[in-house]
Amino acid sequence: MNFILFDGEEREGLLPFTFTRPVAAIRTGILTMAEKWERNLGQSVSYKTQPYLQVKYPLQSADDNILINGAYGPEPALIQAIHTLQSGEGLYDEEKLIACRVDAASLSSFDHAQTFKSISYSHTGIHIRFTYDIFSLNDKAIREDFELLTRGRMSEPLSDTNQYLKKERIFIEPGAKVEFSILNATDGPIYIGKDAEVMEGCKIRGPFALCEHGGLKMDAKIYGATTVGPYCKVGGEVTNSVFFGYSNKGHDGFIGNSVIGEWCNLGADTNNSNLKNTYEEVKLWSYRTGKFEKTGLTFCGLIMGDHSKCGINTMFNTGTVVGVAANIFGSGFPRNFIPSFAWGGAQGFETFQLKKMYQVAVAMCSRRNVEFTTDDQAIIDEVFRLTATYRLWEKNKD
Repeated sequence: MNFILFDGEEREGLLPFTFTRPVAAIRTGILTMAEKWERNLGQSVSYKTQPYLQVKYPLQSADDNILINGAYGPEPALIQAIHTLQSGEGLYDEEKLIACRVDAASLSSFDHAQTFKSISYSHTGIHIRFTYDIFSLNDKAIREDFELLTRGRMSEPLSDTNQYLKKERIFIEPGAKVEFSILNATDGPIYIGKDAEVMEGCKIRGPFALCEHGGLKMDAKIYGATTVGPYCKVGGEVTNSVFFGYSNKGHDGFIGNSVIGEWCNLGADTNNSNLKNTYEEVKLWSYRTGKFEKTGLTFCGLIMGDHSKCGINTMFNTGTVVGVAANIFGSGFPRNFIPSFAWGGAQGFETFQLKKMYQVAVAMCSRRNVEFTTDDQAIIDEVFRLTATYRLWEKNKD
């Protein structure tokens, strides 16, 4: 079978992250949603996503195709149900399409809202519908991925310079370095990825995942359930947060109940509030509805899209959403919805021009020996166009 992960109706609830990637390329736990499916299926997958993303995330078509909603995580019963699908049939979790089987002709006109012969399926696994699900479900996701990645394998030895609890729930991949730190896996597993480094003096409580080539700076304090993605460098205090990849929080400061996209940089002593002084339910900006929506959460911090940055001593209010390629700096609390390509802070914003943004992106990517490609630039161009309506200061100038 040819497996394809499609963007369902959840995509809008997962903006700004899905401005720059398919739903299935979102990381929660140790792996992205696509990586979870590939490991469970035992073969590669492709994507059916927005047209402007399709070049970077290509679609592979075949005569016989299984399409799976990328917002749903795999589970044994679901995989079994998928393999029994016949052409034209669809699995539905209530009214939401989880998966369907189509031929090549039907694939070209596929839409997640179209109707298939319905087979009911009650999904109990990971299902990311909103941005805050990424950190809210991270505990469950880390545990599932830890079991998937470590089953039948033996961890590299943990250096005697460290102190630890529940050593059997700590897994060290080849090439990883962990010295003079405290690792407590009592409340959940701790996974240290290939060639990652935990510097001296770090204190880690699981569930925690440090992905390949990631790093914790000296004296970092990490509470579960937290994921530090590939090539990320993180210091200071972090609780229940997910860093996708290639992002930096290299200094002291607090980040909690947050999701940080790729290629972000948080200046020294950046802090976010994750709890309102009134202990009220947190409201978060929704691209889906165009207004602030209740989350059902008491703890909710910072949602930051790809390529966004903030200067030293930046303060983010509870439930702040930052779009793609924003640059925030200056004193005071900026607004709790900062549009993509915003340049400024509490004193006001102007537009971060594309030419300058490209220069910054090329410079940051080169530091990780990654090319900022013409495909990447084309995606940013389209995101700039799509998000123009949120940059109200441009309209006010007119």
